[in-house]
Amino acid sequence: MTYVVKPKFHHPELPKNQIGFTHRDYEGAVSTLCAGCGHDSISAAIIEACFELSIAPHRVAKLSGIGCSSKTPTYFLGNSHGFNSVHGRMPSVLTGANLANRDLIYLGVSGDGDSASIGFGQFAHALRRGVNMVYIVENNGVYGLTKGQFSATADPGSKSKRGVVNTDNAIDLVGIALQLGASFVARSFSGDKAQLTPLIEAAIEHRGAAFIDVISPCVAFNNHAGSTKSFDYVREHNEAVNRLDFITGRAPIKIDYAPGSVELVEQHDGSTLALRKLDAEYDVHDHLAALSFLHMHAAKGQIVTGLLYVAPEAEDLHDRLNTVATPLNALGETELCPGAAALDKINAGLR
Repeated sequence: MTYVVKPKFHHPELPKNQIGFTHRDYEGAVSTLCAGCGHDSISAAIIEACFELSIAPHRVAKLSGIGCSSKTPTYFLGNSHGFNSVHGRMPSVLTGANLANRDLIYLGVSGDGDSASIGFGQFAHALRRGVNMVYIVENNGVYGLTKGQFSATADPGSKSKRGVVNTDNAIDLVGIALQLGASFVARSFSGDKAQLTPLIEAAIEHRGAAFIDVISPCVAFNNHAGSTKSFDYVREHNEAVNRLDFITGRAPIKIDYAPGSVELVEQHDGSTLALRKLDAEYDVHDHLAALSFLHMHAAKGQIVTGLLYVAPEAEDLHDRLNTVATPLNALGETELCPGAAALDKINAGLR
């Protein structure tokens, strides 16, 4: 892979977060994607989210598979841990790393080809097991690296750049994630940073399997009239379920105001946040309602974006397996090798 490293120097007065890092500290190499690619906007949102949350880059492990989307971890968090796996196998590699060391923040970046085709089974099992991770799919409906064939998420009736009409039904990864039991499910649009950034922040803070499907138009092969994943189409058919912001944990701020009204709330840093309580009776904790809402608007040709569901009480794979809290590389020989008697007991229990 060819990439260009950004220069080390920067303006000494760049804004810093709570741990003294600037935006530059969360960047990676110079992007080699097509100019205007939505994936670069997603990388920018990830950089912004980690900066705002004051996350030390070395606390993050970023993993990917194969495809345009799977190249993007090179372009953000250059000082974090990283692993580029084979096509569609990112979820199993992430699961293994997570089980070995739960102290890291796991960020899996994939694409619609990587997750909805060759890696569909991997995608499904990682979510149903509740692996504590942020799973982002950069969804453009085409195979950009192989000249724009339809991917499994392309809508029936959509046209390719060459005028071919897709006749296959689409896989809705958000609907699948809800059915599989992901405890945080959202969809966003790469061109809506104001919505995407707080979603990523909330997903990072969530404990459990957090999935975000991001519609990210391919400017080379899927940004034309007839495409249902172009910039113009998504902007015209975007149905946002909620207005989003994310505040890091500090002393609680309590307010009480009526539905449909706007409340100005002073934040810990002195800034003021305008909150609008929606009249729509959308409950992000109602799993069945989320599925129904998604299907209802899909039938109208609308792309639902925002936080669709978050489990009130989520758990992760470590809870279910009752694993040791200490990372495996920090355990001693006694803990890792309990002896022949322990092995005999395990074997006896399997007879």
